[in-house]
Amino acid sequence: MHRLIRRIGDASARRPWRTIAVWAALAAAVVALAGTAGGAFADDLTAPGSQSERAMELLEERFPEAADGSARAVFAVPDGRRLDAHRPAVDAAVARIAGVEHVKAVAGPFDAGTVSPDGRIGFAEITFDTPSTEVADEPIAAVADALGPLADAGVTAELGGEAVFINYDAATSGAEVLGVPVALIVLCVALGSLVAALLPVALALVTVALGMAAVVVLAGAMDVTGSAPAIGAMLGLGVGIDYALFIVVRYRENRARGLDDRAALSGAMGTAGAAVLFAGGAVVVSMAALTLTGLGMIASAGLAAALVVLFAVATSLTLLPALLSLLGRRIDAGRLRRRPAKRDEDTAWWRFAHHVSARPWPYLIAATGLLLLLAAPALRMETGFPDAGDDTSSASHRRAYDLLAEGFGPGVNGPLLIVADTRGTGAPDVPALAARVAADPGIASVGEPRTSPAGDLVVLPVVPATAPADAATARTLDRVRDLAPGGVAVTGVTAVTDDLTGQLDATFPLLVGTVLATSFVLLMLVFRSVVVPLKAAVMNLLSIGAAYGVVVAVFQWGWGGALLGLDQTYLIASPLPVMFFAVLFGLSMDYEMFLLSRIREHYTATGDGPESVARGIAGTGRVITSAALIMTAVFLGFVANPSPLVRMLGLGLATAIVFDATIVRMILVPAAMSLLGRANWWLPGFLDRRLPRLHAEPAGPPPRRPDPEPAAEPASGVR
Repeated sequence: MHRLIRRIGDASARRPWRTIAVWAALAAAVVALAGTAGGAFADDLTAPGSQSERAMELLEERFPEAADGSARAVFAVPDGRRLDAHRPAVDAAVARIAGVEHVKAVAGPFDAGTVSPDGRIGFAEITFDTPSTEVADEPIAAVADALGPLADAGVTAELGGEAVFINYDAATSGAEVLGVPVALIVLCVALGSLVAALLPVALALVTVALGMAAVVVLAGAMDVTGSAPAIGAMLGLGVGIDYALFIVVRYRENRARGLDDRAALSGAMGTAGAAVLFAGGAVVVSMAALTLTGLGMIASAGLAAALVVLFAVATSLTLLPALLSLLGRRIDAGRLRRRPAKRDEDTAWWRFAHHVSARPWPYLIAATGLLLLLAAPALRMETGFPDAGDDTSSASHRRAYDLLAEGFGPGVNGPLLIVADTRGTGAPDVPALAARVAADPGIASVGEPRTSPAGDLVVLPVVPATAPADAATARTLDRVRDLAPGGVAVTGVTAVTDDLTGQLDATFPLLVGTVLATSFVLLMLVFRSVVVPLKAAVMNLLSIGAAYGVVVAVFQWGWGGALLGLDQTYLIASPLPVMFFAVLFGLSMDYEMFLLSRIREHYTATGDGPESVARGIAGTGRVITSAALIMTAVFLGFVANPSPLVRMLGLGLATAIVFDATIVRMILVPAAMSLLGRANWWLPGFLDRRLPRLHAEPAGPPPRRPDPEPAAEPASGVR
């Protein structure tokens, strides 16, 4: 495989302008396609085969009016005052809302009797002419504008409800881009050259731009979740910079060994380039595995991220060698420092690796114990789907959520809809069912039933006594469903999210098994060993578990939450464990691949296990640390994102990358490989004969670095 990647890199380097022209044409085509065939982002909140899906299908088929999207305009006045004192202003706002295009009906608080017992909070129920997932931004914005004049009348007005929450497109905080300058600073320090530092950042930005355009195109073909751009950008920046960094470092190392520019670039593509292909392939497979959940929202996020990573791999293997060919020796331009080159055995990484290898058991036990301790909070993880109450208080629908809970109880924000099919014989007794449901202690109220025009479907609105994300609400939902006879299904936002959580829990083992099996096979093919992939799987699970624990401690328990600007505790977003596992397991393969490829390279040449491990760590220690710092900075930038899911994902990934690049790669790997010795590279004979031969690094001895000259040399790479 390294020969193929070398040939691709050589071809790009020989015709750099043609390569750049091809990428420019591809970029223009993707952007044009995004503008003409691209779509808007929408969350597919459907759990296939669930009771909530069956209920929604019945509504859409027989009672579409009951399936129309809804929103709530919430009105409030200060304590000690009554809303009815401002009735003319409120009624005028309701009239303005009724005139908004795509608003099908609106019931004002005074006509519908939706005023709180203390008289200071009320809400108007707004019905659109399309389902909530299809309500466009324009009518929501127009309704919000219709509420504006109420401020002059001394009435607080907020817009919330299902359609507003589902279609909310949170503005980014701007902190997400802080990872880019941090990455540039790290690269400048690591590479010692401004041009060499700028190249990976520029390539990553190109990757993200193309990837985002491709995600918009994907949104034209399927529903793509609104979180996909943030997740895709987060991964694209991280892996885009890292992949380019690994190749640039190897190229400059080869030049420092005395190779001419063409040979240095060819060698870098045959070694680091091949590792980029395998590492990127692992990330793509892990993200694509999210389709196994069967949930459109999760699957679309995985496919969008996989698209961006594909662009990162493609630009690193083609566009990067073309740019390096054009730059030539100018890659060292803008030199920030000069330092003498060091042999591997003169580095602190080499000494530390030998130190760990000489005392493997204490380090192995201590590092494993630390990761298990950090993972302990994950045993108390409580999951729930994010709702409007988890969003930033700067969002109108969050303020509407709080006002509704204050005036009418927390359950009003997550009503249930009981859908009864009354067609044919054996139709359910709806009044008796309503009485049984009303008697449940978790139910606050049961509304008046609505019957379809054909009389074959009855919809019964039910308000729980607890908040949508409260575990008690899930238990209430289970009891209500147990009460329901045949022909009755329960839906509503709370029921839908509960079904989504159930499906995520059910499919999580399948996802884990698939990702583990795929990564095992890939590492076994690349390194011709069954021990290496087993060790990698165990260590990756340890770092993932530790990151889960940190997320639980910070978001669920509130430990250190103030440092991140959190003003409340959160349930862990139900999609997080699934998405987090897929993303992190793929990313952890980056460092695994680059470290083990160097170790294998030296082991093939010398057969000396401990020395190969030490030289592998010495050769990659600083570059892996730099890459980890860059990826950590990129991920931490997303902790400021308004979306709770993105914030948790950003902190969890940043934490896991730190654990992976330090505790795992620098302590657990040398300790475990020292204990295993030659068994690290054991492969049963029957597999050795049957498996195809792939290599992340070419066989044969690695090029030897000459002893450093007394005079200072230009910084040639990360060591």
